[in-house]
Amino acid sequence: MPNLEGKIGIVTGGTQGVGEAIAREAATCGAAGIALVGRNAEHAEAVARTLDCECLFVPAELSDPDACRTVVPATVERFGRVDFLVNAAGATDRGGILDIDLQTWDKLFDVNVRAPFILMQDAARVMVEQGVAGAIINIITMTSHGGQPFLTGYSASKGALGTLTKNAANALGFHRIRVLGLNIGWTDTPNEHKVQVETMGLPEDWLARAEAEQPFGQLIKPSEIGKMVAFLVSSDAGIMTGALIDYDQMVMGTYE
Repeated sequence: MPNLEGKIGIVTGGTQGVGEAIAREAATCGAAGIALVGRNAEHAEAVARTLDCECLFVPAELSDPDACRTVVPATVERFGRVDFLVNAAGATDRGGILDIDLQTWDKLFDVNVRAPFILMQDAARVMVEQGVAGAIINIITMTSHGGQPFLTGYSASKGALGTLTKNAANALGFHRIRVLGLNIGWTDTPNEHKVQVETMGLPEDWLARAEAEQPFGQLIKPSEIGKMVAFLVSSDAGIMTGALIDYDQMVMGTYE
């Protein structure tokens, strides 16, 4: 198990799904404090009650840059430092090249690119000032390689986040701050269920059908991503930085 003993972290989207699983694993690995960033105080309180570490809920609508700017200061005020940041929150609105509107396009870039940029900038400034050899992990997506036709804006925004990840890693290396991206594949989350049923019009049992068609007989589980992120932010990952890791059972660039 990775050792995060005494570490202080920020996890956006930490009140549910992938973000919750990341926060949960970080606490299991010994993190002393975690700032859960999200919009739902009730969800945050429910998660915090089950984590074996001190928690702070930072309410923030990530499409609002001013709200984003409150996250790191609130964390430092409460815990005194930041050792790792995980940008797990993201907008997944649908829209293809022929029909996506500018409002949706802007929302996707506001949440998926601008918000992580602001949080990375603020967290990195604190790390540099305090001499912390920290880690920043951006949850991206396999769709950043190109994506399905109905995910034009989402794919483009996540592709931009991938480039930002590499650029930040290069810029922050001499400060001993590692920056990595995780391109996750199809994941079993409450939000994915909502999308499949309400947006895609699939029946309630879509998950069982989808998993039966996967090579490993399952979709990725949030707990698996949590374990991977805990490894990446820990010293076990060594000096690895700037990598965009495909975390999926489908191999990019191959055909069945």
